[in-house]
Amino acid sequence: MNLNQIFTNQRTGNNPHTKASRTDFQRDFDRIIFSSAFRRLQNKTQVFPLPGSVFVHNRLTHSLEVSSVGRSLGSVIGEFIHDNYQSDLTEDSKSFYLHNLGNVIAAACLCHDVGNPAFGHSGEDAIASYFDRNENDLKPKFNEKEWADLVNFEGNANAIRVLAQQQQGKDAGGTQLTFATLASIAKYPCEAIARDKKIIHRKKFGFFQNEKDIFLEIAKGTNLISESEEPHIFKRHPFVWLVEAADDICYNIIDMEDAHRLGIVSTADCTNLFFELVKSETDDVDRVKRKLDSIGNDNEKISYLRAKVINALINKSISMYKQNFDKILEGNLDKALLDMYKGENKALQDIASFSVEKIYNHKAVVEIENAGYNVMYELLDHFIPSILKSEEKIKSYDIKALKLIPKQFIYENGTDYQKVLGVIDFVSGMTDNYATDLYRKIKGIDIGMTM
Repeated sequence: MNLNQIFTNQRTGNNPHTKASRTDFQRDFDRIIFSSAFRRLQNKTQVFPLPGSVFVHNRLTHSLEVSSVGRSLGSVIGEFIHDNYQSDLTEDSKSFYLHNLGNVIAAACLCHDVGNPAFGHSGEDAIASYFDRNENDLKPKFNEKEWADLVNFEGNANAIRVLAQQQQGKDAGGTQLTFATLASIAKYPCEAIARDKKIIHRKKFGFFQNEKDIFLEIAKGTNLISESEEPHIFKRHPFVWLVEAADDICYNIIDMEDAHRLGIVSTADCTNLFFELVKSETDDVDRVKRKLDSIGNDNEKISYLRAKVINALINKSISMYKQNFDKILEGNLDKALLDMYKGENKALQDIASFSVEKIYNHKAVVEIENAGYNVMYELLDHFIPSILKSEEKIKSYDIKALKLIPKQFIYENGTDYQKVLGVIDFVSGMTDNYATDLYRKIKGIDIGMTM
């Protein structure tokens, strides 16, 4: 890929460029921060139930931390590209890599989870399985590619929709971000029908059929390498690896810290796991140990080690990105940066294995996943049959159900596929609390007027 042609300040919605004190890529960051989709992440589950007496991460705090790590990765790699590829770069490109790559990665990290529904991955599973479990009734209403979108619902593809599509009565282009930022979150730049769990950039999919034309514009504007046009499959954009690394670094480590604060993981286990990773990546183990011994508070001990671990993983990710830079530009790298490192570092392997056994399968986590699955499934089951009924067959209870959906999510003149996507927009955009409250009301568990 040509380093001069993989970024652009072109935006969705044909939003004209205006002179400002901020760069276009800084404006992306600010637009996301002030967007309602980002704000709703404050009450969406990361891993542990919300709220609680002990503050743990939600999707918003997670995204802010990923963005901080991403800015560091982007800034260092930007300097690397600027310093080592001078002869290949135009003056505008030199300025971009030196001053703005960090902004692009930070903005992309900030919005990488905006398409995720309430209740973490169980919310995604609920949406996908709703269509799977109702295949006989629903599948005939959609073409093959539309059905693949629905039965494989994916938060990554939904992020592109949330950020780029035009809702009823709203501006074209959604949040109107630059193509550079949007390309950076496209971990799986292919259609749902092209999914292949064995191939890193096709394990899931990156855009719904409704946003295919938008995604093709993004791909063209950032010169993504095309593998196939039917179905559409692209190689990953080089910036994606940095966004993915920032996300992987944070959730691998922060989930452990949260589990410690909740008493799920002991101080001894957390300390040992973190310290072993720090030891593997530092030449000054004694200084780290002395500092650790000087801290009396257990939470502060873990916070100190967490900071050291994240710093070590940032440095390692930068090193591996540089080492594999040619493969990344060619689109031929077949593993995530942290997955490659995990293969050679037992301490990181131990953290991952421990997290699966002791954290992600903990009773409190499994309970919220089960509850969230049922809430999201039942909400879809309340709205989707009604939205698909013709005028001749619609009943009074269908009309009342649809009155609960805000107008921007109702596509009266759309296809069945577009109408269903509107309902999914409404349900997937809900916070944990809103989804739970609405579920309780429509099920008759809570009855009474609340404003």
